[in-house]
Amino acid sequence: MEELLAESTFDNLKQGAIVPGTITEIRQNEVVVDIGAKSEGIIAGNEFIDLGELQAGSQIDVYVDKLEDINGNPVLSFEKAEQKKNWESIITRCEEGAIVSGRIKAKVKGGLIVNIGVDAFLPASQVDVQPPKNLDQYIGQTYDFKVLKINLDRKNIVISRRELIEEQRQSKRRELLDSISPGQVRKGVVKNITDYGAFIDLDGLDGLLHITDMSWGRISHPSQMVKQGEEIEIMIIEVDRDKERVSLGLKQLTKNPWDSIEQRFPVGAKVHGRVVNLVPYGAFVEIEEGVEGLVHVTELSWTKRISKPGEVLKVGDEIDAVVLGIQKDDQKISLGVRQLDPNPWDMVQHNYRVGARVRGKVRNITSYGAFIELEEGIDGMVHVSDMSWTRKVNHPSEVLKKGDEIEAIVLDVDPSQQRISLGMKQLATDPWESIQDHFKIGDVVTGKVSKITNYGAFVELKENVDGLVHISQISEEHVEKVKDHLKPGQDVTARVIKIDRDERRIGLSIKAANYSSEELAAEAAVYDSIKDGEDLMKLGDLLDEATNR
Repeated sequence: MEELLAESTFDNLKQGAIVPGTITEIRQNEVVVDIGAKSEGIIAGNEFIDLGELQAGSQIDVYVDKLEDINGNPVLSFEKAEQKKNWESIITRCEEGAIVSGRIKAKVKGGLIVNIGVDAFLPASQVDVQPPKNLDQYIGQTYDFKVLKINLDRKNIVISRRELIEEQRQSKRRELLDSISPGQVRKGVVKNITDYGAFIDLDGLDGLLHITDMSWGRISHPSQMVKQGEEIEIMIIEVDRDKERVSLGLKQLTKNPWDSIEQRFPVGAKVHGRVVNLVPYGAFVEIEEGVEGLVHVTELSWTKRISKPGEVLKVGDEIDAVVLGIQKDDQKISLGVRQLDPNPWDMVQHNYRVGARVRGKVRNITSYGAFIELEEGIDGMVHVSDMSWTRKVNHPSEVLKKGDEIEAIVLDVDPSQQRISLGMKQLATDPWESIQDHFKIGDVVTGKVSKITNYGAFVELKENVDGLVHISQISEEHVEKVKDHLKPGQDVTARVIKIDRDERRIGLSIKAANYSSEELAAEAAVYDSIKDGEDLMKLGDLLDEATNR
């Protein structure tokens, strides 16, 4: 009779039905339930919130998923039964915008499944204010959620935890804006770090801690001062209630080290510090926390030619220096390293007296002169105008080249500007002072063509004096171009037809080399009639425009 009754009960079971069942056994990860079928069904333990609350013999409603599996056992679900029973209840009491409580049961693609009586979908973007990287940490947790959307046809509910958090934060934000004021010290959590600062969560309100308000000293990035997620104390600097913006400060919690800077580091004081940054124009040295001074590249050495600080220093070096100046308002200190040693230029006037004969090597050549190294770090300069008595030097390279050893005369010494003026031509007597002893009008002279110009040719004579053969004095015939008749280095014979001591020029004539006295006088008269500003220029001007052809 019992077997017949059981068969009769089993025949009444239908797939998809909710039927009562009796718990017959509670195992570690599953529950055995008798629903009056041929055999008992097994339900996974994770369908129950707490297995410890179940008791053998208790009655529960279960959902018949299948009448029999491959082993002939019914496939049951406690969770589906609860959801099916709860769906209509949820729909009647739950609408879009309502607040419900639920337990997160599993992770799926794009979010989480939450049991709120029925399964609801929580998108990953709605889990928190900042979408979490790891959703597994939320499984098993119970939270309140806001219903975003209900699809009755698909029996689908979408919920959000983020909206509730933001609403709570908005409420806290209004309370905080009403209560905070500049000067207050509060705690906050570092929420985000950028290149220009860090955003601090003040429990509902984000404030900006700008990089310039993190430290009295120099920092290259906010991450040097704060770490994401850490709790810190900060000071409220400014509050804009209309725009809901708060400016925060970290350095304001400590005393400004620049307030008494002049008393702690007076000008002339020797200081010790660490190189914290190198720039093309100098090195920044931290002499105490929050206080840095600049050693300009020119203040690194009296004698060494240092083009950039990296040649002698590196970040992290500990050095001594001397305070040269303080600009308190701009928070700047000028430091010097070379001031730790005697200035060799203080002895320059004693070692290099005006008129002394010196010797040195050409270290560098510029367009206006040549620098001569007299000793390590001490240079003298020979200007182009002091290279020759007799010729106009357009560029020092016409006379000197780098590495040449030369002698010169000290013309002037200026220790304050670290300058020594030298002269090469002063080694010899100016030949123009006794030019009449060497050349007279009518003399027949020989020499080599040194330069060709549009106006004529320069000929190097004895005593290193140049004479000019004007284009009109080359030949009896008309000369169109000088270079067609004369070449640099060519030996020529000419006659002196003009000597101007004041202008330091000698006029020569090739065509008058064999003239009689009368013909020479006539040619000289014609030569004198040539205007300086037209065909004949001063010797120096001609040399300025000289071009080898």
